[in-house]
Amino acid sequence: MRPVAPALAEALAPFVGGDLPVRLEAWDGSAAGPVDAPVVALRSPDAVRRLLWHPGELGAAQAYVTGELDVPGDLDQALTHAFAVARERGLPRRRPSLTAVARAVRTAGGIGALGRPPRTPPSQVRAAKDHYNLSNEFYELILDPSMAYSCGYYSSLEMSLEEAQHAKLDLVCTKLGLQPGMRMLDVGCGWGSLSLHAAEHFGVTVTGVTIASEQKAFIDKRIADRGLTDRVEIRVQDYREIPETGFDAVGSLEMGEHVGRRHYATYAGVLHRAVRPGGRVLVQQMSRQGRNGGRHPGGGPFIEAFIAPHMHMRPLGETVAYLEAGGLEVRDVQALREHYVDTVAGWLENFDAHLDRLTALMGEEVVRAWRLYLVGGSMAFRDGRMGVDQILMERPVA
Repeated sequence: MRPVAPALAEALAPFVGGDLPVRLEAWDGSAAGPVDAPVVALRSPDAVRRLLWHPGELGAAQAYVTGELDVPGDLDQALTHAFAVARERGLPRRRPSLTAVARAVRTAGGIGALGRPPRTPPSQVRAAKDHYNLSNEFYELILDPSMAYSCGYYSSLEMSLEEAQHAKLDLVCTKLGLQPGMRMLDVGCGWGSLSLHAAEHFGVTVTGVTIASEQKAFIDKRIADRGLTDRVEIRVQDYREIPETGFDAVGSLEMGEHVGRRHYATYAGVLHRAVRPGGRVLVQQMSRQGRNGGRHPGGGPFIEAFIAPHMHMRPLGETVAYLEAGGLEVRDVQALREHYVDTVAGWLENFDAHLDRLTALMGEEVVRAWRLYLVGGSMAFRDGRMGVDQILMERPVA
C-alpha cells in the first residue's frame, strides 16, 4: 500500500489549490508537506472518512474533537495559517472538478478510509440539548469569579479578567442609570453576574430569568450566601412568559443571539413591554457581517453543531432596526469587539490552568471541543468576522 500522507497530498491538491499548506502526518508514520509548516496529524482513517461524509469545517471539527485528527502545536497559529492560505488561494470560490472528486474517493479507498459514516461525536449530540446545563463547576473553572459568560470591558491593558468583568458590570449598571430602590429585569441572567452586581453595588431589586435549572441553583446559593434574598429573585422561565411590566431598567447580556431569527421581533417587544416609559434597556449582543448574518449566522458549522445550535447573529444595523421597530429609542452604541479577544484570552488561561480537572469532569472530547471553540472564537473577533456591542435604549414616554 502506498504511504498515506503522500497519497493524500496528491489527492488534496485540487481542493487546496496546490501544495499542502501544512505538514501532514498520517497514522502509518508517513508525512508530506512543508517541514516548517504547522503540523496536522491524522491518527485514524476515520478522520478521512469524516471529511468525505462532511467536507470542510464540520468534518474536520468532528475529527478533531474525537482525537482522530490532532494539531500538536499552537492551534491558533495553525488555524490562522490555514485561513490565510485559503484567502490567498481563493479557496472559498474554488470548485473542484468531478475528476478530482473521483480521484479523492479512489485514494480514500486505497488507504482504507471508505465506509459508512463514523458515529456522531457524543459532544455534538449533547450540544443540541443544552449548552448552559453543563456542570456549574466546569464553568467555574473557566470563567472569572463573578461567572460572567460575556465580553468584559478592558479600560486598561493591565486589567485581569476579573477586573474587566467587574468594569463591564459597572458600565452596564451606570448606563442603565440604576439607583437604590429601582426594579430591574435581567433577561437571560446566566449565572447571575449582572443580577447580583446590580443588587449588591447599586441597591436595586432584581428579577432574573434563565431557562437553565443548573444556573438557577448556582445563583440561588449565591443569593443566600450574600444575604440578598429580599433583593434578587431568579426564575426558570422563558423570556416570553414574563408577566410583570413597569421595570425601571432592563438588561440582557448576550442572550439575544440565542432567541433565533424568527423570534427576535418578539424579544424586542418583550424588552419594550417590560420597561416603564422613560426607563432604559441595555442589550449586549454579538454581531456577524453579511445580510442577515451571511452564510453562517450561527457562527459556522462547528459552532452550530457543537456549541450553540440555535444561535443567530446579524450585522449590528439589522439588530438596531429590530429594536427600533419594537418601540425602543436607541441612545448609544458602544463597540467592544477588541475586548472580546482579551476576554477569551482570560478564559483560555483559566482553561489551560485547570485542564486536568476539566477533563476529569467532562471527558477529553468536550475539552477538545471547547479548546476549538475558544480559539476559533478569539480569532473571529480578532479578525473582524464577529463583533459585540452594547446597545443602550429608552422606552419613549409618549
